[in-house]
Amino acid sequence: MARPPDPARRARTLAAATDYVMDHGLAGLSLRPLAAALGTSTRMLLYDFGSKEELVMAVLAEARRRESALLAEYTASGTVSRADVIRAIWQWSSAPQQARFMRLFFEVYVHALYDRAYYANQAQAMVTDWLSQLTAILVPHTAPADPAEATLLIAVLRGLLLDQLNTGDTQRTTQAMEEFLNLLEAPRP
Repeated sequence: MARPPDPARRARTLAAATDYVMDHGLAGLSLRPLAAALGTSTRMLLYDFGSKEELVMAVLAEARRRESALLAEYTASGTVSRADVIRAIWQWSSAPQQARFMRLFFEVYVHALYDRAYYANQAQAMVTDWLSQLTAILVPHTAPADPAEATLLIAVLRGLLLDQLNTGDTQRTTQAMEEFLNLLEAPRP
């Protein structure tokens, strides 16, 4: 009878594998180079995760968990208006140290369009994670929380982030976010 995987080792391996994937992406991911980079073997990766697919799903879930935790921590720093909250989210998500999260996010998001069976749960979770988190963040600033407004915010954030990642033009994309915030804060007729 085989012993179950060691949870502590699996957690360490998952953390290191997540860092590796965020740095290198998923395209062309092979277990042999991943195992070598982590100082383990492909056999141990398969023992701990069952298959490459399960490892990838665990890595994506861990990346989303990290991103959610960091975003929650960042936005918890007492802002005063809805625009300030959104500005804080933009500053966090567009910062250079978040680029690896965002690149991985967009890589999976686009792959999910072509391989729905493989990425179905991940793509759905990417939408619902952001939607629930941004709706919750906006609750003190809008009554009641409006999922349509959070959806619009997500669309603007993703569009500007994708633009910034591809062009490196932080000044223009940040200025575009400020224009969006001005529109959002303008009195409604």
